[in-house]
Amino acid sequence: MTSVLHPEHGAEELCSSGAGLYERALREGHVTAEAAQAAPCLVDFGLLRPAVDDLRRLEPVAPVVALHRLLRASGERIVQERRREERLTAAFESLMDLEGHRAVADATPALRLLGGKGRINQALTEALADASRELLTIQPRSGLPREQVAAAYAVAIRRDQALLDRGGRIRTLYPHTLRHSPTTVAYHEQLSGDVEARALDEITDRLIIVDRDVAFIPADGNGVALEIRHPAIIEYLATTFDRLWRLATPVFPEATPQPSHNGITPRQHAIAALLVEGHTDAVIAERLGMNIRTARVHIAKLAATLGSRSRAQLGFLIGRSGILDQER
Repeated sequence: MTSVLHPEHGAEELCSSGAGLYERALREGHVTAEAAQAAPCLVDFGLLRPAVDDLRRLEPVAPVVALHRLLRASGERIVQERRREERLTAAFESLMDLEGHRAVADATPALRLLGGKGRINQALTEALADASRELLTIQPRSGLPREQVAAAYAVAIRRDQALLDRGGRIRTLYPHTLRHSPTTVAYHEQLSGDVEARALDEITDRLIIVDRDVAFIPADGNGVALEIRHPAIIEYLATTFDRLWRLATPVFPEATPQPSHNGITPRQHAIAALLVEGHTDAVIAERLGMNIRTARVHIAKLAATLGSRSRAQLGFLIGRSGILDQER
């Protein structure tokens, strides 16, 4: 039996007290039964056995004998597991036959995690190769170097143009901070077909929906995406996109200028709403897809417009001005 205070482990990973005591027994020819109480695993694994002439002593079993015995026991367990596998296979074979065509339909999982940019791009390319109707995307600020963004857009242009050539259409939502980005402009200028883009002050994380049959969303911040083929989830995501699309400002093919109200620009309006909610400059910048320096410039301009001299006063003046009650 293993002592209550002694950690459980297998023979292939002897504890330090057990290994030390076994080595001592091999050198000296025996150890006392009292000393062996600190490592009861040695008796459990057959590495120590009572001396014939003195039950107060324990003698070591030769390592080669102990190893052979343990390997034989391990082999017997493997044989038992294989017999169990054979019984399980026989029991489920007839049940799998009953599944028939349903098993084929279930071969494509409704949810699948994709790790790494290569695997994600391959899955997206395969989905678009089979598409013929529609590509809906939400493209937030990536935070990647400009060279990497340009390379990604170059791949996307070839892939997306093929969909347009088959008669499909493309609808893209951007944050307002990307509406005049050279890369964004170049992407749309190089595409030919039914392409439209709109912008919002604040958008969701990245979303790609292909033919309303498959969708891709980020699974974490470390290059893992979730491929979705569940009809109910895709319908929910597509409905969310449609509602955001109706609220957004047209950017391509013709950009619509954003009107200001009482000297407050739409960008400042969005920042004011986040300031009243108590967000920091860093959070505001992330939510609106801009760097923190740009966010602070807009906050300073908003403060100057409202005549604020402090952050606390700015929140008060925003509430009193009523600008958040204006329709956008």
